[in-house]
Amino acid sequence: MKTLFLADAHLDDPQDRNYQALLDFLEEQLDQVGTLVLLGDIFEFWVGYQHAVFANYVPLLNMLARYRKRGITIYYVEGNHDFHVGPYFRNRLLARVLPDGGNLQLDDRHVFIAHGDLANPADRGYRLLRKILRSWPMRQALRIAPPDLTWQVAARASRQSKRIRKRKNRQWPARELLLNYARDMQQQGYDVVVTGHFHQPFHVKEEDFELVALGDWISQFSYAVAENGRFELKTYQPSSLT
Repeated sequence: MKTLFLADAHLDDPQDRNYQALLDFLEEQLDQVGTLVLLGDIFEFWVGYQHAVFANYVPLLNMLARYRKRGITIYYVEGNHDFHVGPYFRNRLLARVLPDGGNLQLDDRHVFIAHGDLANPADRGYRLLRKILRSWPMRQALRIAPPDLTWQVAARASRQSKRIRKRKNRQWPARELLLNYARDMQQQGYDVVVTGHFHQPFHVKEEDFELVALGDWISQFSYAVAENGRFELKTYQPSSLT
C-alpha cells in the first residue's frame, strides 16, 4: 500500500476550508494508505499537554485515531509550530514521533524525512529560539500554563512568524537551500529527502537522488505519495473549488 506525506496545514478552526479539505482527503485515503507521514506544522500551534488537547484539533485527532485502528502506521515529524507532541501522539495514537526528522525505509529506498526548519545553517537566530522552545524548562512551563493563555500567545506568535517567513524566503531562496540540505543528506547515505516548511512544492529528480518539497495544505493542497519505490508530488482538489 502507498505511503502518504503531508506538511504545513497550519490547522486552526475546524470550519476553515483547508481543515475541512484535509478531513475529506484523509477520509478518501483511509483504505488506500499503509503509512501516513506528517511532516510538521499540521497544527497552527501544538504543545504537549499530558492529558489535554486544544478543542479545535479534536476532529483531526479523531480521524487519525481511525487511521490507527485500521493499522496504518503514523509518523509525526515535529515542526516549528507543533512540538512536544509525544505525550498524545505516542501514547494515544501510537505514532512514531521524530522531533528532528529521521530515517524511513521504503522498499529499497533510504528516505530522510524532515520538517525542513533545520535546512538553513545560517539562520542562527531561529536555531537558538528553537533550542529554547524545545528545552526541558520551557516544556515544563508550557505544560503548567493555562491552555487558553497559551493559545492566545501562540496566535500572536504565529502572525509574526508568517511575516518573518516571507522575508526569509526572499533572503534565502528555498530551492537552493533545500537542494544543498538534501545533498548533505545524500552524503550520509540517503537517496530521497522529503521535507516541508517552505510552503513551496517542487520535486527534483536526479539519476540516483530525489528531493520532494511538499508545499502546503493551506492554498496549494499539495502532498506526496510513494508506492513501489516511486515518489509523486500531487495536488488535491477540494470539493469547494470544483
